[in-house]
Amino acid sequence: MNLDRGTAVIGPVLVIGTGLIGTSIALALKRADVEVFLEDTDPSQLATAMAAGAGLVFQEEVIPKLVVVAVPPRYAGVVLAQASERFSEATITDVTSVKAQVLAAAVDQGADPRRLIGGHPMAGREVAGAAGARGDLLDDRLWVLTPSELTTVDHLRQAYQLVSTCGAYAVEMTPDEHDRAVALVSHTPQLLSSVLAAQLADASSDYVRIAGQGLRDMTRIAASDSALWTDILSVNAKQVAEVLSNVVNDLTETLAALQAIAAGDASQTSRLSSALQTGAVGRSRIPGKHGAEQIEIAIVGVMLADKPGELARLFTGAGEANINLEDVRIEHVLGRPSGLVEISVRPDKVETLASALRDRSFDVRI
Repeated sequence: MNLDRGTAVIGPVLVIGTGLIGTSIALALKRADVEVFLEDTDPSQLATAMAAGAGLVFQEEVIPKLVVVAVPPRYAGVVLAQASERFSEATITDVTSVKAQVLAAAVDQGADPRRLIGGHPMAGREVAGAAGARGDLLDDRLWVLTPSELTTVDHLRQAYQLVSTCGAYAVEMTPDEHDRAVALVSHTPQLLSSVLAAQLADASSDYVRIAGQGLRDMTRIAASDSALWTDILSVNAKQVAEVLSNVVNDLTETLAALQAIAAGDASQTSRLSSALQTGAVGRSRIPGKHGAEQIEIAIVGVMLADKPGELARLFTGAGEANINLEDVRIEHVLGRPSGLVEISVRPDKVETLASALRDRSFDVRI
């Protein structure tokens, strides 16, 4: 079946909801010279999106070919149904991070299932609203589409074209598959991050001030919009509860092992080790760069002065040595104007990179 997945979507496109994702989609479409109109019940968000160049305010005489509903899950079903009724020929899609309940509610309230395709761009930021939107936010990201068996090919084609025009890559799942998947890889991690970060709220400042990169990594998404996440977690509560139940069981067993060890039972060390080892196995299954299997990497550390141009000079040095960087991470040194830059490379490139950087007077740590 040819869906013309590489063809740009044809406007006009109406984006209903000008938050982070809606505005980012609109900006990506405008980047491709697609005609975009915007609609939002929040005048300030709409004004911010328009000021950013995301599109024009919707006028009733406009007949959109595609409608993107980018509102919180608790509103999405009714807004999808309303859009289906208002625009009887348009393809209707959404970008909510929960699919089964939202799409069922939309159809129950009158949405035409032939023109309805659920969608979820796997992208975001820990900031909310139109002010945080970026036209490149969807570039090279996966975008889940959840058509039903009633969805027609022409409307599914338009959904694929929307995805590719925004720079993303489409993957199809059923609504239930999607909800189980995001409960595991997105929704439960958000909840765990928030619960862990909450332990810091009343902690001694002397403890918090020595926090390292590991804690920063694990709590980064805890800064996300709490109202939005309350909505998402509530709508996908059953699936998240199932994943969280498994996490709680594993934590309970690990807690018991730690308590036994603290009481002097060294035999429980194996249970603790097993938990850590199983975690390493699970971590290894997360796709690597470009969605491929993870490859073996080595770390080259560079202590870098925190001043303009140093990071660019570092990257230039790696480029001139013809070294491909698999990943880069920066850990700032507490109380000092410097940071440790960890460069991930193939193991056989470590010495070449280290030598090239030392020749440029970098403080290399391997």
